[in-house]
Amino acid sequence: MARCHGITMQIHFLGANRQVTGSRYCLEVAGKYVLIDCGMFQERNFQSRNWDPPAIPPHKIAAMLLTHVHIDHCGLLPRWVKLGLQAPIYATEPSVGLIDIMLRDAAEIQEEDVAYKLKRHRREGRKSPHPYEPLFGVADVDQTVPLFQGVKYGEPIQVTPEVTARFFDAGHILGSAMIQIDATENGQTKRIVFSGDIGQEDKPIVRDPTFLSDADYIVMESTYGDRNHSRPGDTETQLAAAINDAVSRGGNLVIPTFAVERAQELVYHLGRLVRADRIPQLPIFLDSPMAVDVTEVYLQFHGYCDEALLQMVREQQPPFKYPNLKYVRTSESSKQINFAPAPNVIMSSSGMCNAGRIKHHLKNNIEKPEATILFVGHQGEGTLGRQIVDGAKRVRIHGRDFQVRAKISQIYGFSGHADHDGLIRWITHFVHGNGEPTPPPSRSIQRVFMTHGEETVALQLATEIKTTLGLNTHVPRYGETIDLS
Repeated sequence: MARCHGITMQIHFLGANRQVTGSRYCLEVAGKYVLIDCGMFQERNFQSRNWDPPAIPPHKIAAMLLTHVHIDHCGLLPRWVKLGLQAPIYATEPSVGLIDIMLRDAAEIQEEDVAYKLKRHRREGRKSPHPYEPLFGVADVDQTVPLFQGVKYGEPIQVTPEVTARFFDAGHILGSAMIQIDATENGQTKRIVFSGDIGQEDKPIVRDPTFLSDADYIVMESTYGDRNHSRPGDTETQLAAAINDAVSRGGNLVIPTFAVERAQELVYHLGRLVRADRIPQLPIFLDSPMAVDVTEVYLQFHGYCDEALLQMVREQQPPFKYPNLKYVRTSESSKQINFAPAPNVIMSSSGMCNAGRIKHHLKNNIEKPEATILFVGHQGEGTLGRQIVDGAKRVRIHGRDFQVRAKISQIYGFSGHADHDGLIRWITHFVHGNGEPTPPPSRSIQRVFMTHGEETVALQLATEIKTTLGLNTHVPRYGETIDLS
């Protein structure tokens, strides 16, 4: 990676470039490095990048800022700590409450997957291109969690003598943030905004995303930059229709579920449907120890949540408890779900089907014509989930081929990401401000960097923003360094 050796303000793009996962950026100011996110690459075609030596030596990082706790934003932190990172890690208070759960689960999954892969490869006489060891283990997580420092939204944090950061609610998951950085070098201050993952407006549980209006540079996500979601008001109706259809066909409804936010949102909506008698009283399983733990953290930090959930708490209506809902922690209890008479609703992680217990539920249901696999979130390119939603007739799970005979359905309204129109609304605030009587932005945007989206999507959105708003846009490549001076 080419670098300028003089003291100059630069941004290094180290992940989520022309792809969705692996979010990682490094801001270089006055010779110091500030890391923003340190995510794991989850698309199958890019997973080898998780093993690449860090482009910036971890021991040189002065501070780290985390937008939120999804694994594609935080999942390589223990590996970087293992390789020498000892800097303070700043994140919102709910993110600090969630981080141990997320990283410990990731470590345990890796250790289990490595053991399973080693056993299978020995049986098949194969060799892996990577060592038969996890990227990091539980011991590395134990060294990582104490580095975290909780911050409140809007609170200025002096990250280094030259860098001040503020976190604003991104409306994506509990504790998610967009980060505004003021960086001073050679007497000049530049404002760089990292959007993180921008959430949808008018969603339950989390608050609406913040609309900022002043920046010199913007690093903006583009996950759904080429499409709009179904109207959010239809989400519960679509979910009810999927469940009732599965019941009429006598099969299970299997929902690959992200353990943070998506699981809690599904449980919330299912509870509303149960109480309104819009779906039958059938067993509903949340089969994810991490999702169960995360749900408890949501209740602990409910003060950060949306008014609708706060009202339920005030009225002592448990938002995540109702008849027939079963939280599943142990592997033995998970296995027993296979013997439960259909129909059932089975929610299990991971959301992209690339790890975790969901693979076992897919093996048990994907060849059954009466079963339904319902996707409620983005499926990254190259993931098992993406293969299924793209119409694959056969898929490989745990080293075996399975025919896809189950019904495959998808609901977009559950997405934690803003859609095309939401992204355009967000970036437009930097051009036109928030409207009267708010004055227009005082800064002139130098450049908008499109990240965290598949290549064609990021390029398309960059072109649209340049054409309609007159902004200078750029879609960085993996490992690219840009001079901000």
